[in-house]
Amino acid sequence: MSKLTIPEVLVRVAGLDSRIYSVDGETITEALRALCQRHPQLEQHFFHDSGQVKEHFMLVVDGALAAPDAPLPEASELEVLLAASGGSGSTELPHLSNDERARYARHIMLPQVGEDGQRKLKAAKVLIVGTGGLGSPIAMYLAAAGVGTIGLIDFDVVDQSNLQRQIVHSITTVGTPKVSSARRRLRDINDQLHLVTYDAELNEENARDIIPEYDVIIDGCDNYATRYLINRVTRKYGVPYVYGAIFQFDGQVSVFLPGRGPCYQCLHPEAPPPAIAPNTNNKGVFGVLPGVVGLLEATEALKIILGIGDLLAGRLLIYDALSMRFREVAFRARPSCRACGATVEELCL
Repeated sequence: MSKLTIPEVLVRVAGLDSRIYSVDGETITEALRALCQRHPQLEQHFFHDSGQVKEHFMLVVDGALAAPDAPLPEASELEVLLAASGGSGSTELPHLSNDERARYARHIMLPQVGEDGQRKLKAAKVLIVGTGGLGSPIAMYLAAAGVGTIGLIDFDVVDQSNLQRQIVHSITTVGTPKVSSARRRLRDINDQLHLVTYDAELNEENARDIIPEYDVIIDGCDNYATRYLINRVTRKYGVPYVYGAIFQFDGQVSVFLPGRGPCYQCLHPEAPPPAIAPNTNNKGVFGVLPGVVGLLEATEALKIILGIGDLLAGRLLIYDALSMRFREVAFRARPSCRACGATVEELCL
């Protein structure tokens, strides 16, 4: 007996009460036939008049894509996925191979993603500024999710003290450039990625050349100056900016959409003086905190690419690890903002 899971849409159109069934069959086709004998209304959806399984389904056995006549091992898990769910099949997006369909099957089965959504991820270009505590989980999960092009910019080298929280690096890469270390790890996660690395600091000279090449910019840096620079350049070129910051046990996340709401400088008009500015180098950071905040940033970036959900635009999400509480602070554009207000200072641009 095997477990068979069918798409939610078939449950609705066939008037069923469950997506999951126990079925017998030596092959995938036989298992589908067995289900149709119990629920004849499924026959027209699964099979052509010739008896062949319809081609718009993907058949996944124990996590691997399989053909309709493939054997079905005892006690296996068979999933039927709609290959074309989630979009209209735009020819402008890159196509997915059968291997990619199998790899991203858990994404594709989500109606909010579907195959077209996965193709959007494959076509997307995301720049991560910093490959440290925040950049590590961001890069690893975007690589696993199938983002096609990931840019990494960082001027630093891996230090032993980084390994407590910067999980993209390892003991074997101590002393090497962080972007090289991260490249090695991301290749292990997904060898189909297009990785672009910049062993440099993001500055006034290179930001105008690098940032416009990407669809989303994600903040993995640790200083106000770089964030103000990202904010100005993303506003100028209309690139969404996902912000994240950490200090000791606290984290913050927000999203800034140029021309559609407040910007980073609306939230932080000026950097605090050095005496009170958060600094993880001399005040410390809880090792797992960057993982939580980085994954929230990665989540917002994927939502931007897919065009789904409610983004954190105009909302600052604050996380307190000690109390395990999240809270939100709403904020609006400042008319006097030097980056996006009525009188804009084009600093160094």
